[in-house]
Amino acid sequence: MPLKKTAAQLVEQARQRIEEIETAALMEMVDDPNVVIVDIRDVRERQRTGYIPGSFHAPRGMIEFWVDPESPYHKEIFAQPDKKYVFHCASGWRSAITVATLQDMGFEAAHLKEGFGSWEKSGGPVERTEKKD
Repeated sequence: MPLKKTAAQLVEQARQRIEEIETAALMEMVDDPNVVIVDIRDVRERQRTGYIPGSFHAPRGMIEFWVDPESPYHKEIFAQPDKKYVFHCASGWRSAITVATLQDMGFEAAHLKEGFGSWEKSGGPVERTEKKD
């Protein structure tokens, strides 16, 4: 059965209507207490490649529920009206779709345009955790 839209089309449509943050700009914001960086990658990606220091891990599959104050899964970190939320994934595709969805819900956020891969290649700080056997 042919798709009505491809994943690439969804990403492109999302990018046309959301705020995209360049890697260099987010590097300047990393220590800003008014910015919450949200990593939506799978936990195994974070373990394998590291993560942006101070970022909050929120797996992609739970975002809508963690952001929604009426959800039993709501996380208080998403209830700070004066914060700027910047979501990221590995390459900017999942985070673009995520931010578009959150925008549809009424939650304002931006995303790291080229993802964690660009962050790492640009020399952004990366924290690593020890692997657990």
